[in-house]
Amino acid sequence: MAGNSRDPGRSVTARALSVLTAFDAEHGRLTLTAIARRAGIPLATAHRLVRELEMWGALERDQEGRYAVGLRLWEIGLLAPVNSRLREAALPHLQELCRTTHDNVHLAVRDEVDAMYVEKLTTPRAVSIVSRAGGRLPLHATGVGKVLLAHAPASVVHECCERGLARHTPYTITEPGRLGRELQAVRSRGFAQANEEMTLGNCSVAVPVHDPDGTVVAALGVVTHSARAEVAKLVKPLLPAAEGITQRLGEQDRSGLASLPR
Repeated sequence: MAGNSRDPGRSVTARALSVLTAFDAEHGRLTLTAIARRAGIPLATAHRLVRELEMWGALERDQEGRYAVGLRLWEIGLLAPVNSRLREAALPHLQELCRTTHDNVHLAVRDEVDAMYVEKLTTPRAVSIVSRAGGRLPLHATGVGKVLLAHAPASVVHECCERGLARHTPYTITEPGRLGRELQAVRSRGFAQANEEMTLGNCSVAVPVHDPDGTVVAALGVVTHSARAEVAKLVKPLLPAAEGITQRLGEQDRSGLASLPR
């Protein structure tokens, strides 16, 4: 549960943040009572904070009295470097990948022990998937996640294993030793594959995206139906697309834009 502490010593800022983090992919609209419960704050405090956040535009209220995240937060979120600069550099290549593969195309970055999806493009032919732009999925069970985990510090891999490798399908890798060997293979061959590890019937293939100094800053992936997945054919367009994103990031740097955060 988000913000489940009822510590009266929490600051106003901490309580306001707990209100905002009460919302997630499964709880996009909440009543005031639900917000108070999930944020771990008294109902009267929730009422005051929600009202202030609504007036500012961070929350919006529907006709049924439920609250959702407001457009003001979305507007501010777009200013984050990972959204504005990386997405700007990648979008033309994502669009071309989507056009040529007719499948789901993902761009993801690592946020602690999650893969956070910066962008997702799809087509009518593409298979149904659980990811969404702005959403998070586990690193160990997705193609983009494996790429990001393979190039993360050893401490991140250790933390993922310590937290437990959740089994999402019968094919999910849940043994730390096996995951370690898989990540070594990802580094050696230059791409990752997750075959029915997150969703039955789906196969994802992903490659790393480097910034101009060679640091892996994102992962670019395609998700298709496992029955028609041809890994070599998917890797072939992914690699030049990732290189194209790196080149555009370099152009941004030369034009004076700040580098992506490490």
